Amino acid sequence: MKKSENSMKIYLPSLSVNEGVARSAVAVFVAQLNPTIEEISDIKCAVSEAVTNAIVHGYKYSQGVIYIGVKYYSDRTVVIEIKDKGCGIENVAEAMTPLFTTDTSGERSGMGFAVMSTFMDKLDVYSKKGEGVRILMVKKLG
Repeated sequence: MKKSENSMKIYLPSLSVNEGVARSAVAVFVAQLNPTIEEISDIKCAVSEAVTNAIVHGYKYSQGVIYIGVKYYSDRTVVIEIKDKGCGIENVAEAMTPLFTTDTSGERSGMGFAVMSTFMDKLDVYSKKGEGVRILMVKKLG
């Protein structure tokens, strides 16, 4: 793969207050590329969903660390990676189905992956039960 122009890595505890930190940090980093307001809003929303999934589902019975990596390339492609070492997803295809949720409280809509997919150009989700989740999102800025 080609060499990125710039990159950033951050690690955050899986606390709900850090969802805002994650989305803001990624937005400020990507702002170097002078994206449109719509592009930055799309990225912030996708990051928010991914980090919230890690907090609510990945670490639902414990606290852990969320890794966020962002790279951008000379062609204005932004690649965002969000990882956790939580409980993992047993069936990724099923989890990516709109309205599917494992939440029994009724508080979650099951639309997290659908939202991420809508706002990004590419979404890949990798997981192994008991080993966590890796989400890779790509956005090509205009």
